[in-house]
Amino acid sequence: MTAECIPIQPVASEARKASFPLDQWYMAGFSTDLTDKPVGRTFLNQRVVMFRTADGQVAALEDRCCHRSLPLSCGTVEAQGVRCGYHGMLYAPTGQCLEIPGQERIPAKARVRAYHMAEKNHILWIWMPREAGGAPSREAPAYPWHDDPRYTFGTGAYHYKAPWQLIHDNLLDLSHLGYVHLQTIGGDARLHMNAGMKVTQEGDTVKVVRQMPGSRPPPTYKAAWPFGETCDRWQEIEFDLSHLRIWTGAIEPGTDSIDDPQRGGFHMRGLHGITPETEETCHYFWSMSSTRHPDKPDNSAAVIQQTAFTFDEDRVVIEEQYRNMKAFGGKPEWIDIHVDAGGNRARRVVQRLMAETA
Repeated sequence: MTAECIPIQPVASEARKASFPLDQWYMAGFSTDLTDKPVGRTFLNQRVVMFRTADGQVAALEDRCCHRSLPLSCGTVEAQGVRCGYHGMLYAPTGQCLEIPGQERIPAKARVRAYHMAEKNHILWIWMPREAGGAPSREAPAYPWHDDPRYTFGTGAYHYKAPWQLIHDNLLDLSHLGYVHLQTIGGDARLHMNAGMKVTQEGDTVKVVRQMPGSRPPPTYKAAWPFGETCDRWQEIEFDLSHLRIWTGAIEPGTDSIDDPQRGGFHMRGLHGITPETEETCHYFWSMSSTRHPDKPDNSAAVIQQTAFTFDEDRVVIEEQYRNMKAFGGKPEWIDIHVDAGGNRARRVVQRLMAETA
């Protein structure tokens, strides 16, 4: 057994797996997560081991040897698949056992459940089917900004002790920046709360656009771009079930139009993959792609560092929020205000998709 075997979180019973929308792609991590060791994670109450074969294929199996149930994530990766760290049974990406040391005959039932995976734009996606073994009905999402030469990106991941939809609420409502993120991407709180906001929906995608002309550049923006006393800021948030895309930035007043998709200035494109682990915990996989000013040194590392600091602040808020929700018995007395429009639409999307796969 390898020393890298990490205890996995307890999960709910098989009967509770329909607590989340199924027949969907969910973000499972980044390409760099898969090296020479198996990676065990829990997605939607299902324990999964991920690995990469010698030919570069990414694969995911249920994290359980069919012999005595040791997690396969406690084993080793070999050219053909993953080998159990207890009695050495070797499994292919299909879930079929290929080898039982000391035994020539391999029973047909010696196999484990396999999941479909995709690797795209440096992102790992896993298809969580309604029926075991179900194949994807569409391609995994694309995120071209990771491969756009205008941007430099970095990645990170968090484990949240809070339900995934609380993070949706947080990301679809950026009015909190003026209160929570004063040291990085915040700014004048009143300006954030009174920013013009437009909420639209196309299919299952919810979009929130906020504009704040005449803003004081926050610290992260000042460090990356030679702004003066003011800048014209924009925030565009797109919610899909498995991830959110947040395009923020600013231009110098009197240059481009804040409405122009081709505007210049400083750009930050954030990817936020929020994947449920259990009903009360979730994974948060993020990346930040940013542009740089031609007359300033490359500060992408500083942008990533400040982005991580920002998310640290969010995690404290959200986990404390959920701890208090449980103490007070949930959210029966929540009052909505104007900044909740995007988050409420996203919740309705999740509710409908969950009903369709119940």
